[in-house]
Amino acid sequence: MRLISHRGNINGSNPEMENNPEYIQEALDLGYDVEIDVWWVEDTGFCESGFYLGHDEPQYKVNEKYLEKVGLWCHAKNIDALNQMIENGKIHCFFHQEDDVTLTTEDYLWTYPGKQLTSNSICVMPSDHRIMTLDIAGICSDNIASFESVI
Repeated sequence: MRLISHRGNINGSNPEMENNPEYIQEALDLGYDVEIDVWWVEDTGFCESGFYLGHDEPQYKVNEKYLEKVGLWCHAKNIDALNQMIENGKIHCFFHQEDDVTLTTEDYLWTYPGKQLTSNSICVMPSDHRIMTLDIAGICSDNIASFESVI
């Protein structure tokens, strides 16, 4: 089962650190996959073109190679980010807003909280550990460490 840290969080939400590349690396180093929020920005004079991480807005500039890291689940926050990542071909990515489910580029079903799950689903933000009794592909949570002990 894939255990996916939501924006780098392992033991609870930490909005000040979420999507920070150093914070993400800490989760990867502990063996978790990490869902990150990715933006593509064109040069506006205020910031240079490229990929940025951040939930509500672009915050941390990263290079394309960074997004190719094994274990990253790149959530495109704008359609330009999705197009750029798909064009790369080596970045595991997806785009969704409030869809029941969306297909990732590695054929997982990223499943909105509370929606029907399958054996290929990633359950996003489960409400409790009973989810571990289901046949699913993985879990994405702010408290992902708590699910590790249940496996």
